[in-house]
Amino acid sequence: MMENNNTVNTSESIDKSKIVEVKPLRSLAPVLPPNNVQSFFNAQYPNGFSPFCSFVKPQQIPVTKETEEIPVDCNATVDTPVVPKATRETPVAAKVTPIRSYKISHDEEVNVNHQGDGNAGSAWERFNGDDWGACSRKRATQNIENCKEVPKRKKNKKTREPSVGGSSSYFAAFPYLKEDGNRESVDYVLMTFDSIRRKLCQLEESKEFSNALAKHLRASNALTCHGVKTNTRRRAGAVPGIEVGDIFFFRMEMCLVGLHGQSMGGIDYMNIKDGSKEDTMALSVVSSGVYGDESKDNDVLYYSGQGENFNKKDKHVTDQKLQRGNLALERSAQRHDEVRVIRGLRDTVNRSAKIYMYDGLYKIEESWLETEKSGGGVFKYKMVRLPGQKSAFASWMLAQKWKADSSSRNGFILPDLSNKIESIPVSLVNDVDDEKGPAFFTYFMSLKNPKPFGLVQPSFGCNCKDCIPGDLNCSCIQRNDGDFAYTANSILVSRKPLIHECGPMCRCFPNCKNRVSQTGLKQYMEVFKTKGRGWGLRTLDPIRAGTFICEYAGEVIDRERAYQNKEGENDEYVFDTSRIYVPFTWNHDPNLLKEVVSTVSREDYTIPSPLIISAKNVGNVARFMNHSCSPNVFWQPVLYGENNQSVLHIAFFALRHIPPMAELTYDYGVVPTGRGALRSRKRCLCGSENCRSFFG
Repeated sequence: MMENNNTVNTSESIDKSKIVEVKPLRSLAPVLPPNNVQSFFNAQYPNGFSPFCSFVKPQQIPVTKETEEIPVDCNATVDTPVVPKATRETPVAAKVTPIRSYKISHDEEVNVNHQGDGNAGSAWERFNGDDWGACSRKRATQNIENCKEVPKRKKNKKTREPSVGGSSSYFAAFPYLKEDGNRESVDYVLMTFDSIRRKLCQLEESKEFSNALAKHLRASNALTCHGVKTNTRRRAGAVPGIEVGDIFFFRMEMCLVGLHGQSMGGIDYMNIKDGSKEDTMALSVVSSGVYGDESKDNDVLYYSGQGENFNKKDKHVTDQKLQRGNLALERSAQRHDEVRVIRGLRDTVNRSAKIYMYDGLYKIEESWLETEKSGGGVFKYKMVRLPGQKSAFASWMLAQKWKADSSSRNGFILPDLSNKIESIPVSLVNDVDDEKGPAFFTYFMSLKNPKPFGLVQPSFGCNCKDCIPGDLNCSCIQRNDGDFAYTANSILVSRKPLIHECGPMCRCFPNCKNRVSQTGLKQYMEVFKTKGRGWGLRTLDPIRAGTFICEYAGEVIDRERAYQNKEGENDEYVFDTSRIYVPFTWNHDPNLLKEVVSTVSREDYTIPSPLIISAKNVGNVARFMNHSCSPNVFWQPVLYGENNQSVLHIAFFALRHIPPMAELTYDYGVVPTGRGALRSRKRCLCGSENCRSFFG
């Protein structure tokens, strides 16, 4: 039960007078980005995706007694944090000091799921199946030996502001990397991280690279060493550039964009100072739903405190202590602080892994000490979501419900638009108006009347029984410059001018890992009516960057048929490879992995003859994808042999992580000046900040 002052209901086992004596953690100096960096902006890209930056090569940092215990730096620099505005009930500190960390012992590290995160589940879950032993601080530091020395930033003692040449000048040189970020900088950091992680997966699977450190840790180290991060100032409340509903597949991603500063701990907090009085403030929590945190109300979270409630040595049951994160949550409850909540949810593809979704700002309404079945006390916090925010968690749960049965939902029209042609049903819904469905068309999964694609060396397929990454005897792998285009879990590694897949003419099995774009839909999707943009396509599943979405199916036609001169006869379902598309960079930056790889795949498409596909009469779900000037999907040319000829296909892949219930969009491009150019141009209604006002 709660007391009137909203504090923890104490028991005989807790001496409340001792709470005031609890001191915050103290930390080692963080790793900062280099001051001297090479400018990488030669041009501005209207869709917000910049080229990857190149960096000056600093000196190597030696491993000494003082540095060998330094933890992986995920918290970045710690300037004066942003705190909530003061209220009459809760005077907020005018001066804030950073939390300082301490050296962690091996035993503490192994049991960090109890001491740092009462809600994070097992270590295996938090690292998505990667080797837990590789995550020790000492090994991580040894891995950063190749990391370059970063000069410490000098601060003015009076103002605590960085002096000239510090990180302020660094961020000024990189508009997409800011201490106070925005959507562009967040997207840039996350895309950079994932591009490196994908490349490391490819190298490891092809036996070209072996490292005990988990791939996501390795990628995080590369970005941290080069200062590729944003929102480096620790703050309470909302984080610039991060929206409610954003999803993350690794905790390191949240660290790099400033959403949650703990790579393993479930409670992130900082030390604040008001005059001579020190206090703590909770910033964010990660709830993995394994300690009874769930609630029937999607806007209420019952969060369990951190720390073991039993002694391993003598198996003596004890109560959790009101210190560290628990104390920070209690203090924030008293001040009615806003706390960020990240929900850890099961990955629908990999059931042993978690996906982390930002669910917005909450306030702690109640806190108490609850006795568990073991007899030990566990702190509980009732957290209530602030009104007026996007219902991200509720949308996630609805999507899971609709995947099982969509017939009960509002606006339901058809259970499967594909009429069982796809292995996964595509529902049709309209909760906007009375329209009963799109115009009639024949559902088809691939190309109708495909034309042979001219090659100097035609593809006749490989003779492999099982295509293995790194096997240069496979002719299909040879055509991909010796690389396997996909990771073991069918994620595209890099954009290429052309990807060669195994096809019907190859001797390998139909489930070959090099036939990703030929397997049809793998995610649950629905065609829905938009407000003002006709029919659209959205996903019911969370989608990781690089995941295959679908092929652009339809009838291969010539240019004259695509762009008719007669008014009203334009085909609105045309995909044309010869259109002009805004360039963007998606592949990894070799400068961040110089010791591993020095080359990067070209991203420009060089198709000898244009491919024009019409999905007006024949097509699949791709025909419903709308245009956006800031898309979350991109197209990739894919070639494989069939019927004794090489045929070019257009495959769509996720440009970045896509949460459930998000609309899938790609860039339609612009018709080059000439015949049909003006007639095909249309007003853009995508609504993005980078909208160029027209497309087609």
